[in-house]
Amino acid sequence: MWKLDETKKIPVYQQIMEQVIEYIQTGQLSPGDRLPSERKLAASYQVNRSTVVHALEELVSLGWIVRQQGSGTLVNEGRWGRSATPRMNWRQLLSRETPRTEPYLVELQHRINDPEALDLYTGELPLDLIPDFRLPAYTWEELLVEEKKQKALGYPPLQRVICERLAREQELAVGTNEVLITSGAQQALFLLLQVMLEAGDSVAIEDPSFLYSLPIFDTAGVRLYGVPMDKEGMQIDALEQLILVKKIKLIIINPTFQNPTGSTMTLKRRKELIALSQKYQLPIVEDDVFSELNFEKLPPSLKTLARHQVIHLGSLSKVFGSSIKIGWIIADQNLIQRLAEAKQMMDFSISVFPQVVAYTALTDQNFSTNRQQLIDTLKQKRDCFYRYAETVADDWHFEPIAGGLYVWLHWRHQKLTRKDWSHFLQEKLLVAPSFLFSNDTMAMRVNYTRMTEEECRIFFVKLKKISGLIGGRKSERSN
Repeated sequence: MWKLDETKKIPVYQQIMEQVIEYIQTGQLSPGDRLPSERKLAASYQVNRSTVVHALEELVSLGWIVRQQGSGTLVNEGRWGRSATPRMNWRQLLSRETPRTEPYLVELQHRINDPEALDLYTGELPLDLIPDFRLPAYTWEELLVEEKKQKALGYPPLQRVICERLAREQELAVGTNEVLITSGAQQALFLLLQVMLEAGDSVAIEDPSFLYSLPIFDTAGVRLYGVPMDKEGMQIDALEQLILVKKIKLIIINPTFQNPTGSTMTLKRRKELIALSQKYQLPIVEDDVFSELNFEKLPPSLKTLARHQVIHLGSLSKVFGSSIKIGWIIADQNLIQRLAEAKQMMDFSISVFPQVVAYTALTDQNFSTNRQQLIDTLKQKRDCFYRYAETVADDWHFEPIAGGLYVWLHWRHQKLTRKDWSHFLQEKLLVAPSFLFSNDTMAMRVNYTRMTEEECRIFFVKLKKISGLIGGRKSERSN
């Protein structure tokens, strides 16, 4: 077990580190397992004891192992707590080529402020649907008093109300020491990447996934690998194969009203995913920003099913829009502490004001009523979408809408090209083609919540016209 690969051209202490990490990642070493003594490791590796000490000290600093007097060297019970020090290599980052700008998005952004364009691309509710609440008048002195209440993990009153809502709505009991407030879900993801991964590490995500479009992975030097989905969610067999081949270190998943497909992972598949992650000792990051917008009872969250295996991300942006840019991470206390330290090092501090606003919104006496009214309105929009969708049913397929913001329309016929999608821009229909989320070109994400009934009618009239154009291309080719 403790042997070096003589063909590797890296320092011996780094080889020892890589081997210990690999054994932890693959489950050959479990949390709490004791490593052999320094003397035994030096004898097994046939190296000086000082080389082994150097490797072990580095692993301690990264959080993989702990060294306790009288107990020896143990695999960290926290499993995933790495160093709180940001691992970004700025020199390497600046030497990289700038990612190619997506031409379709450039053209879309040019048209997004056109009053005649129908914006079904933006991932937020329209302003007129965002729940209203009364914001108390605060003096500057009162805000300074609230600012003094703020702790390293965030504004305590907001932490408490988040814990209360999780207990009430997801039957998930967590303490405030397990909640870190962030300025949105993307900052939460960035912190996790910096603390838990290193440049070159591999992450498994769904395919298709909105994560492909985020620059934070490239910034952190993290490789993304997509796992195909079926009607139940991420395919577990394909994920396991990827874990073995690509040495996956982290699984990031959006199981409820997934972006872009709008689908929800079944309870059976959730349990299979958790079992697989436990088999390989891989953490799961659960992006759960859409669950507030549910039309029917949802399966338990992954965090509820496996509290210590799952890191849970939440946000208010999908209900209240980007004006309340507040998110949170729910994780074991040791990891939350490391994330808080990294957040402080990177100067990712959050003003108390948006946190006070978020607290006020969540504790408003009319919040539950307003949220239910929002759900009822979204159901009406869904039903309107269904009625008009019948006009293009021969050309486009979609799954029933059970909540969230998105519906995924899939072309039933010949393979589409990127040129085919230019018809949507020409008709001023701003949608998100599937090539923004994967290598596929056959589907599109539509934010159905942004359409009035008249706009819904116009959308399907134009969609039928476009379907005729791209369907006609198929006829020309067959002739």
